[in-house]
Amino acid sequence: MDRTYASPSSQNLTAIATSADNFASSSSSPTSMSAGSHRSVKIIPLEHPSTNTTTSSSSSPSVVSKWKARMKRMTWIEWIDFFFPCSRWMRTYKVNEYLQPDLMAGITVGIMLVPQSMSYAKLAGLQPIYGLYSGFIPIFIYTIFGSSRQLAIGPVALTSLLVSNVLSSIVDPSDKLYTELAILLALMVGIFECTMALLRLGWLIRFISHSVISGFTTASAFVIALSEAKYFLGYEIERSSKIIPLVKSIIAEADKFSWPPFVMGSLMLAILLTMKHLGKTRKHLRFLRAAGPLTAVVLGTTFVKIYHPPSISLVGDIPQGLPKFSVPKHFDHVKSLIPTTVLITGVAILESVGIAKALAAKNGYELDSNQELFGLGLANICGSFFSIYPTTGSFSRSAVNHESGAKTGLSGLVMGIIMACALLFLTPVFEYIPQCSLAAIVISAVIGLVDYDEAKFLWRVDKKDFLLWTITCMTTLLLGIEIGVLVGVGVSLAFVIHESANPHIAVLGRLPGTTIYRNTQQYPEAYTYNGIVIVRIDAPIYFANTSYIKDRLRDYEIEKDESTGRGPEVSRIHFVILEMAPVTYIDSSAVQALKELHQEYKSRDIQLAISNPNREVLLTLARAGVIDLIGKEWYFVRVHDAVQICLQHVQRLNEFPKTQEFLAENKPSLFQRLLNQRKDEFSQPELESGFQESFLTKGADPQLEPLLSKKP
Repeated sequence: MDRTYASPSSQNLTAIATSADNFASSSSSPTSMSAGSHRSVKIIPLEHPSTNTTTSSSSSPSVVSKWKARMKRMTWIEWIDFFFPCSRWMRTYKVNEYLQPDLMAGITVGIMLVPQSMSYAKLAGLQPIYGLYSGFIPIFIYTIFGSSRQLAIGPVALTSLLVSNVLSSIVDPSDKLYTELAILLALMVGIFECTMALLRLGWLIRFISHSVISGFTTASAFVIALSEAKYFLGYEIERSSKIIPLVKSIIAEADKFSWPPFVMGSLMLAILLTMKHLGKTRKHLRFLRAAGPLTAVVLGTTFVKIYHPPSISLVGDIPQGLPKFSVPKHFDHVKSLIPTTVLITGVAILESVGIAKALAAKNGYELDSNQELFGLGLANICGSFFSIYPTTGSFSRSAVNHESGAKTGLSGLVMGIIMACALLFLTPVFEYIPQCSLAAIVISAVIGLVDYDEAKFLWRVDKKDFLLWTITCMTTLLLGIEIGVLVGVGVSLAFVIHESANPHIAVLGRLPGTTIYRNTQQYPEAYTYNGIVIVRIDAPIYFANTSYIKDRLRDYEIEKDESTGRGPEVSRIHFVILEMAPVTYIDSSAVQALKELHQEYKSRDIQLAISNPNREVLLTLARAGVIDLIGKEWYFVRVHDAVQICLQHVQRLNEFPKTQEFLAENKPSLFQRLLNQRKDEFSQPELESGFQESFLTKGADPQLEPLLSKKP
């Protein structure tokens, strides 16, 4: 129960008379007010921390000390798992249960990877052999140092487009420097990923919302598809990451259109899309999804070998053998590659780590995001010494790997072995692969990046996120990839800042029959008390939102909702109660704003009360002198405690203005004081329920509010 009741007796008449005198002459402090009435109010005392004590943040162990303590507790097996995550699945490998699905998944995805690698290399403006290299070395490194057991890494369409976009603006793709810069970019991406993993800075990418990524990938899919259209049309088009120059170039050279590559490419694309659809919708035909790219390559190569059509361009000569060790060169171009490095790393974190987490959850094991990022980075660093361009996790190949039953990283080793076999024995055959077949593989893959479902979902759920998706998509299409991402991230951060600078603030009311206070807009049945405003601030208070909060408090002071008000009739607001439970932090600007607000209220005879601040906030207020300024007695554990005290003061202001003046000149008799005291015994339930008939509410428990109707 919240309250205890004390009835006067003949033995303590003197004490009662003294209490009546104290009531008549009490100050505005809530403690004296509650003591003045013999119907005492039970208030939970608020613990005020000493300003001499250190804050929890400073007294808590630092990151370094936590790491030291953790390292001391680690066993030698945990150390091996830490440096070589593959040991976790190796120790528990069940040969009879895992070997067959791992081999099948590895073979399936490996067959899919070989033609895709060559296709993505062409999209990046590189020779197909560099795509094969990129699908070879990184897989082995990631299998050892990566923590995901189903993620399939290698070349992907989005990264290939980013590489093409930045390098084509620096050097011509036919120049040898183009290839060397692509290899250097892989090294830079790897170093940046490893640095972020070691410093545990992966959380920074969280500021790029999913709406931005979805809009970006959707626009990129259109750009990639139009970039590959040249292999269907039979003539060269302008290399650009903007959709308008691409469309203009396609239209301007339309007189060079060639039917044979268009027909062949369209047939291959139709076959790929049909096989993908059947593989997704029919469980017994799942193998068709992975076999699609290989089918397109085999059919195209067979047709060329038989008919030798002169108008269909081929891949051409591909060097045979494994990649040789070489150190990346041309470090003088590092500065110009930094923006693309950051962008590719961001895509890697958002896409690869996101895919890896989802697959880990489906397969019942834990995944460390920073370890995952470190594995991706190390794969790029080591691969850059064997002529790869930037690689990351592939959504489509990872999905096929999971659907094919992959249990451990052994499936990745099988993929790498298949790629090695292709490099050692099959490159002479790859010479006759039609370019339009590889283009069809790329287009069929990027069609899945067009996220119409996400756009419809955002329109239905959150118009603001849909606007963000639309802005990112359109700016990427019209202004290019880098500008599109920057605009999307900028608008996303602007939304975050706007929400932070204009936090949600609610007026609270009491739910009938309880001592619980909730948002009156969310709970229309909740009622308020006349002369009291209870406000909850649902955000940290800092320099950016203090002005908004002060303006809203002034509005609430003016906008009284008398239809739900209970208690004594008063003409204005006398108390403002701030519920600060959601306020996790308060800075110096907010402290100064609270001081100004207190002085402003004081000048208008309004008392400010604080409810349920956390320890850090209390310490900040204590050090700034705000607690003493407002008064310790006006800090409460619960909103209900503050309301009880404020209600007593409102009652006193409403019922005894003239009595106080009279008592100051003519002290009442003992009998009068006893009558007044007896009257006060019944006042609190009446105040809380909004009724003034004391005999109807005598002894009423305020928690039994459903028995009382609202004041009309």
